[in-house]
Amino acid sequence: MQALRQAADQIATWRSDGQDTRFTRFRGDGWQIVLADAALSLRAAVVLQGTLGALGLESRISIGIGPAESLGTTDLSDAAGLAFELSGQGLDKMTDTSRIAIAGHSVTDADAMIADLLGERMGRWTAAQAEAAAMQLATPDRIVTQQDIGRTLGISPQAVNDRVRGAGSATIASVLRRWEALRRRDSRDPAP
Repeated sequence: MQALRQAADQIATWRSDGQDTRFTRFRGDGWQIVLADAALSLRAAVVLQGTLGALGLESRISIGIGPAESLGTTDLSDAAGLAFELSGQGLDKMTDTSRIAIAGHSVTDADAMIADLLGERMGRWTAAQAEAAAMQLATPDRIVTQQDIGRTLGISPQAVNDRVRGAGSATIASVLRRWEALRRRDSRDPAP
């Protein structure tokens, strides 16, 4: 859970105001975060899944896009609203092999297909690929270089290249950038 909390803290930095994601453990081994910008939800899911994959773990992630009536008192454990309901319903419908689900009034079948394909691709990652991919995709507003990742991991840029190529990070980054731009252009998503 500490790795997820750290990744959630990093995701909070994606906003200029650094709004907390309110990472909360939920239902025993479950967890929740909230994002004010729905366009970053798939990227957050991929980064969180990569963070876990680097540790040899995984989690099913259900994204609910919609309004929140309340973000809870001290954390998200008593949060309420459509976004949380959709996320819970999506999680309940997921199969054992599903990794990402997405639902909301403005979510299309194409959005769900992108989430399915991202989940399928992440299911093929090795721990090393997941680690490098999560690092490369963790900053939506700038490109993290292979040299940067190599310095952090203590490996050569060539070794990083092998990992990110194997993970399909360039294609995933391209898909995420285009999806984020479309969500913002066509945004009908109410903020939580």
